Amino acid sequence: MKKEVTITMKDTMEATPIAQLVSVANQYSSQIYLEMDSARVNAKSIMGMMSMVFSTGSVVTIDAEGDDEATAIVAIEEFLTA
Repeated sequence: MKKEVTITMKDTMEATPIAQLVSVANQYSSQIYLEMDSARVNAKSIMGMMSMVFSTGSVVTIDAEGDDEATAIVAIEEFLTA
């Protein structure tokens, strides 16, 4: 399941929000990836997430696969648009 989201949160490049996003992703058993431009990273990997350049207005695709994929996508979307 995939969903495209426009990031509206502030402080997107700071380490704390990225760590919090990884924490949200790790609450779910599904495999969760964020895709932007040609990059695709595991949302549960702090190192992978730090390699992404997220900023307000960026469009990302949340790609989740597993038993709780729908709720995982909703949670990630809510985090990115808060």
